[in-house]
Amino acid sequence: MAKIHVVCPHCGAINQLLEERLGEEPKCGKCHQALLPQHPVELAGAAFARFIDKNDLPVLVDFWAPWCAPCRAMAPQFEMAARRLRGHCLFAKLNTESDQATAGRFQIRSIPTMILFRGGRELARQSGAMNAPDIEAWLARQGISSRAS
Repeated sequence: MAKIHVVCPHCGAINQLLEERLGEEPKCGKCHQALLPQHPVELAGAAFARFIDKNDLPVLVDFWAPWCAPCRAMAPQFEMAARRLRGHCLFAKLNTESDQATAGRFQIRSIPTMILFRGGRELARQSGAMNAPDIEAWLARQGISSRAS
């Protein structure tokens, strides 16, 4: 039985769970909230680094800004993909206006830009707005799908 680490999106605690139990609505051992949220997690600063670096599950981050019309149009699609791939990939958002340092660190030049991370490493990057089926297809090309076990 493989054990994985999942960072709580609420309190930042690192939880160790059996991978087979991801479908059982796991809760944080510290704050008792859901470890696999239905919605993308808003991240910034140190919380961003911890969430990206310490999760064993892949993390897809949407780099966006409130003034960006394509970003706003993609937001519900990103959320839909997050619900469909829950337990297989974690979804997060980073507001490039309020966290310019992190956006600069990842050399975000256009938004929306999605970056897929695993174990703190960037695996893939995609710029431009996409709908939920296209996000899911892009992730499937990276080896992540709801059908994978």
